Amino acid sequence: MATEEGQVFSCHTVEAWEQQLQKGNDSKKLMVIDFTASWCGPCRFIAPFLAELAKKLPDVIFVKVDVDELKTVAQDWAVEAMPTFMFLKEGKIVDKVVGAKKDELQQTIAKHVGTASA
Repeated sequence: MATEEGQVFSCHTVEAWEQQLQKGNDSKKLMVIDFTASWCGPCRFIAPFLAELAKKLPDVIFVKVDVDELKTVAQDWAVEAMPTFMFLKEGKIVDKVVGAKKDELQQTIAKHVGTASA
């Protein structure tokens, strides 16, 4: 699966999800996972902001998971509200933001990207 920097990857299958997860683990980059739903208003509100962040931060991997499409993944990650953002480094959860909170999302990314950010 060819990937370009600066975009949010949508996972529509468990295989695609596992592939992204593995790539995130291997890259040692910060990975931001957006657990979302098509019927969720706040999720639609935050989506363009997430896309902007992805463009600005090519060193961060952004992945989107629709909880209705990938119910098992959402259950495995104990997602109870949308949107939920999980922050991973090398496969370990380092942080979590629940809700469409632009500032908190941006600050949490900055905190974990650290000095690597431009």
